[in-house]
Order: sequence, then structure tokens, then C-alpha cells
Amino acid sequence: MPSARASVLKPQCPSRIVLDRIADKWTALIIQVLANGTQRYAALQRAIGGISQKMLTQTLRSLERDGLVLRKVHPVVPPKVEYSLTRLGRTLIDPLNGLCRWSERHLPELQANRTRARSLEQPSSRIAPAPRNLVLSQ
Repeated sequence: MPSARASVLKPQCPSRIVLDRIADKWTALIIQVLANGTQRYAALQRAIGGISQKMLTQTLRSLERDGLVLRKVHPVVPPKVEYSLTRLGRTLIDPLNGLCRWSERHLPELQANRTRARSLEQPSSRIAPAPRNLVLSQ
């Protein structure tokens, strides 16, 4: 019996879980750093500005569970742990690199749009303020 075709547009499709994982900003940044080669935990944390230890650990564990990242523990004291992309993880390099470059290239336009939207959301200064001594009848 053939299985139903995966579609992220279907609410119950497990592909939404995959999309959620790979569309995450921390995932994109980790993939970007690991695209340059194997890294230790501290090097990843230094390379990815603003990521907390907790978030880096959670994201790496999730990527490892999904088979996108390989965690290699070397039997030395102190422990040496390295992270690298798997074959499957490397297939994300180009799409996520494109997304990151798009974000950087269009940043000025996006910022201008947000500034314009915020100014439209604020009360207009053209409306005269109500007089301070206005008394409303009851």
C-alpha cells in the first residue's frame, strides 16, 4: 500500500516537524559554522554570537537526533567533543546559506519597511490633543 505523499501544508504531516527544525535560526547558524568543518562546542559558541549554552546544547542534540550533525567524543581527559555535519546535514548548506545571504542582502529594505510600519501604527500627531480642562457631562 503506497504511503501518503508528504506535504508541509497538511496540518498533521510530520514534515512540519522537520521544517520547524531546519527553519530555526539557531539551526541555520550552526549549519553555517559547521559547513566550514568540524568544530568543538566552545568554538561553536564563540562563532555564533548571542547563543546561550542551553540553546546551543538543545539545538545540537536535536540536530544529532535528526541525523544532521555527528557528535564525536574522544576518550581523553578532559573529554574532547567535536561536532560535524553528516552527509544529510551537508545537503542543508546551500539552501540555508542562500537564506542567510538573502537576509543580509535585504536587511536595509526590511528595516526600512519595519520603521515605516511602526510610524503608521503610532497615533498621528496631526490629531489635536483634547484640552486638559475638558469636563465630560455625565
